[in-house]
Amino acid sequence: MANTAKSPSFGKRRQQHIIILASGDRIRHMTIRPWMTAIAFSVVGMMAVGYLGATSYLVLRDNLIGATMARQARMQHDYEDRIAALRAQVDRVTSRQLLDQQVVEQKVEKLLEQQMALTSRHGRLDSLLDRAEGAEPTSADVPVPAFRPDTSADRASLSNSGLNAIDSLMGGKQSAKADAAAEVLAYAPLRESVADKADRVFSNVTLSLKNIENEQLQRVQKLTVGATQTASAIETILKGNGIPLDQVEPLQKASLADENDDDSGTAIGGPYLAPENLEVFDASLDDLDSALSRLEAMRDTAKRLPFGNPAPGKAITSRFGNRVDPFFGKMAMHAGIDFRERTGGEIRSTGAGTVVTAGRAGGYGNMVEIDHGFGISTRFGHLSRVLVKKGEHVDAGDLIGLAGSTGRSTGTHLHYEVRRNGVAVDPIRFLNAGMKLQGLVD
Repeated sequence: MANTAKSPSFGKRRQQHIIILASGDRIRHMTIRPWMTAIAFSVVGMMAVGYLGATSYLVLRDNLIGATMARQARMQHDYEDRIAALRAQVDRVTSRQLLDQQVVEQKVEKLLEQQMALTSRHGRLDSLLDRAEGAEPTSADVPVPAFRPDTSADRASLSNSGLNAIDSLMGGKQSAKADAAAEVLAYAPLRESVADKADRVFSNVTLSLKNIENEQLQRVQKLTVGATQTASAIETILKGNGIPLDQVEPLQKASLADENDDDSGTAIGGPYLAPENLEVFDASLDDLDSALSRLEAMRDTAKRLPFGNPAPGKAITSRFGNRVDPFFGKMAMHAGIDFRERTGGEIRSTGAGTVVTAGRAGGYGNMVEIDHGFGISTRFGHLSRVLVKKGEHVDAGDLIGLAGSTGRSTGTHLHYEVRRNGVAVDPIRFLNAGMKLQGLVD
């Protein structure tokens, strides 16, 4: 306790600083306490910090403003670049779709042209096939396309995704979603276009039309070959019987003129123009037309000539050539062939022509002579009755008289002759030729 009491500082309070202010007789004093000192130092520190901050701001202000403006400029350029990319993409999509639309329309136009060509060919084939009487194919066998492509959905339009992306970029949606949509539109690969899809459809349709055209072409070529072979076979038979085929065309024209009182239906003409370069199919149709015209000429010629049988099913009692004359009993020339017939049996023309004799003719008795053209004529003798008149036109198979035994005859029969330029030829040759022509002409 004694040591503690002797310590000069233990238990003694620290003296406080006192500020004394004297003014005349008045004296004031102020005790400076610790908290006042702390406040004073704080205020001074704050003023120093504010001064330093203001000085730094004044010094660095221009740099901060420049950096902010540069950042805003970069952001603006980025957005402008993004917008330019989007516009370029939209322009590419729009131009591609417009181009696709033009391509689609051109392809549709081409398909329609092909369809019209096939349809017109079908009409021409109908007329040609109607003329091909003995040909196997018919107009129903030739396929004609009924496909007409629909182009209502093949129009170019801007996709909704592109419009939504632009709208969101301009502020219609959140910036993050806008950036994502913009990046997808700007950098995503293009999907398959309308033209690419249409190409596959048009390729299939074009291939189908090409197959139809090839089938038609093969059918036309087959008909042409058949008509040519038939015409050649008829021509060979006609030539074998001495028919002058160089007279076929003039005689055919003369026949057409005789059949028509007014030839305006067959008259043709016009100025001469150089021939056009025809496609393969059109050239094939022309070849078929020529082959059918030749076949018709050969058939008409064969039908005009006496290749028929004047007495079908009747036996031949005497042939062409030298024989013993039934009246004189010595050799004599028989200018025709005799068919066994009953009295009143029907006698029919063996070919088309004009009656030049109808009545009594010496040893022939009642006779009918028919001029078939080409220098060919036929005679039917010993008739009991003549049923045609001189100058009358008859067709093959027409009834011209009745069998009898008039003239130089020993009994009822038909005497049948075929003459070429007035000279009698063996009718058997024409009868045999007629059997060969039966399947070619009918």
